[in-house]
Amino acid sequence: MAEILSLREAVERFVHDGDTVALEGFTHLIPTAASHELIRQNKKDLTLVRMTPDLVYDLLIGAGCAKRLIFSWGGNPGVGSLHRLRDAVEKHWPHKLEISEHSHAAMANAYVSGASNLPFAVLRGYQGSDLVKVNPDIKFIECPFTGEKLAAIPSVRPDVTVIHAQKADRKGNVLIQGILGVQKEAALAAKRCIVTVEEIVDDLQAPMNACVLPTWALTAVCVVPGGAHPSYAHGYYERDNRFYQAWDPIARDRETFTAWIDEYIRGTEDFAQYQAKVNGEAK
Repeated sequence: MAEILSLREAVERFVHDGDTVALEGFTHLIPTAASHELIRQNKKDLTLVRMTPDLVYDLLIGAGCAKRLIFSWGGNPGVGSLHRLRDAVEKHWPHKLEISEHSHAAMANAYVSGASNLPFAVLRGYQGSDLVKVNPDIKFIECPFTGEKLAAIPSVRPDVTVIHAQKADRKGNVLIQGILGVQKEAALAAKRCIVTVEEIVDDLQAPMNACVLPTWALTAVCVVPGGAHPSYAHGYYERDNRFYQAWDPIARDRETFTAWIDEYIRGTEDFAQYQAKVNGEAK
């Protein structure tokens, strides 16, 4: 059953150096607060998994938390490159980053197979793709029934998955609304799952066919209002487009980036203090 903990305690107890960690959330509900806490606690040698790496992984890579990235498409959505990711791949700063690049379809299938406790995912894809030339984890097998050539990739089964959601009840059941992405599959594929939420309520009031993650499938639930910023949380707050734009010059320069995380992440106690600092300066 999920424990209701502070984010600091959840990360301290359940994320270890060298773990494979998936921070998932597609378009909205991106677990930004959790990425900050990983940096505050100086987690190291992580294998990061994400379907679409964006600012949260630019932060973690630039802060030196990552040794490997398993992903499909990486960028600052609507703006351009992830400069810390690019610097790590091209110039090995702050250190060398191994990458394993896949298609969106392959990553989604890898999570599904991981949630199904299967060793690999099978899909129609990668025929004629250049990714096969640079990713040794892409193999081809023959269907035993039809003889068709199919692609196979390793399942994604993280040590820890972290997601953000709208709300949880006091038993630790979590309701996710809006675009789901692969949060459900990523949560079920993991050995441990931490969920940050906007609020805890007595009754989820989940509508018919809603996505509810049961408490027995989760490890910890942490109340972090605004924890998806600068992405949005459906029904709670909008996307902060200006932050994505402002991130480009911050991340482009190593010294500017390091000064920013030292002040706003390492220099704050938690996400609430970070928000107060950012919002105070914004005013």
